[in-house]
Amino acid sequence: MCFMAIGCSSDTKTSANEATMNSGEKDTDPTQETTTEPPTTAEETTSSSYAGNFSEFDTDIKEWGVGTNRLDDGRYEGPVYAQNKWGNDFKVDFIKENEKVIYLTFDEGYENGYTPAILDTLKEKNVKAVFFVTMDYVKREPELVKRMIEDGHVVGNHSVSHPSMPTLSAEKMKEEITGLHEYVKENFNYDMFLFRPPMGHYSDQSLAVTESLGYTTVLWSFAHMDWDPDNQPSHEEALQTTIDRMHNGAIYLLHAVSESNTSILGQFIDKAEAEGYTFVEYTRN
Repeated sequence: MCFMAIGCSSDTKTSANEATMNSGEKDTDPTQETTTEPPTTAEETTSSSYAGNFSEFDTDIKEWGVGTNRLDDGRYEGPVYAQNKWGNDFKVDFIKENEKVIYLTFDEGYENGYTPAILDTLKEKNVKAVFFVTMDYVKREPELVKRMIEDGHVVGNHSVSHPSMPTLSAEKMKEEITGLHEYVKENFNYDMFLFRPPMGHYSDQSLAVTESLGYTTVLWSFAHMDWDPDNQPSHEEALQTTIDRMHNGAIYLLHAVSESNTSILGQFIDKAEAEGYTFVEYTRN
C-alpha cells in the first residue's frame, strides 16, 4: 500500500492497477531505489505562474524511492538531491530542513483496525502527524477522520481513486485532487492542503498541477517494508529500522495497516526525543 524518483530506500514495487481501495490498498514499495486562510475548493487557487497551461511541463513518470546512500551528515542522498532539483521549481517536499526534526506521516488506504491505537499513542506523546486518506477511506471511516481533525492532526489528500497521477491528463489529475478536497470540505468542514501522490509516482506536470490547486506535494525520506499486513517485520526489527534511519528533516512514511508500526510507535517517539529530535507538525504556508 505504500505511496513512492530517485531512491523508496532499497527497501519494492507493485503496479498501479493493484491499488484497489475496496479490497485493500497495495502500492509500490516506498523503500525501493530508482534512478532518477485556505480556499473553499482547491480549484480556487490556480497558480498565476502556470495560468492553467500545463503542456509545457515534462510528463515523464518518476517513481519515488529514498535509496540507501547517506551523506556525511546522516541524511539520505536521494531526498536531498531531489529536494534541490524539484524543490526549487515546485511546492514539493522530499525532505525538510536540515535540523533535528522529524515529520510523521501515515498513509490510509483502508482501515485495518490500528488507527485508533495510533491516534491514542500520538495523543499520549503530544505528537502531531499527517494522515493521507483516499475517498474510499473517508467514506468508510468518517469517525476516524473526524477524530484526526479534532486531535489536531493534518488530513492529507491521497486522491479519489489512487491512480498513477502522471499517467492522467491535467484535467483528470485535477479531478482526482479536487473531488476529495471538496468532499472533505463539505462533510468535515476541513480544507486539505497537502497531497501525497499514489505510489509515489509523479512528473513535472503532476507537480505543477498539484501546486496550481494550492497544494504542496509530500513525498518522504524514510519508509520501510510495513505495508503488507500478512508480512510484517518483527517489533524489534521495526523499532530498530525506524531508529537507525533517523536523520535531520526526516519525513517518515508509515502505513497505518501495520501492526508492527502501531506497537512500536510510542517507543520510537521516546527514543527519537531522547536523542534530541523534535516531532514537528506540518502547518499551512
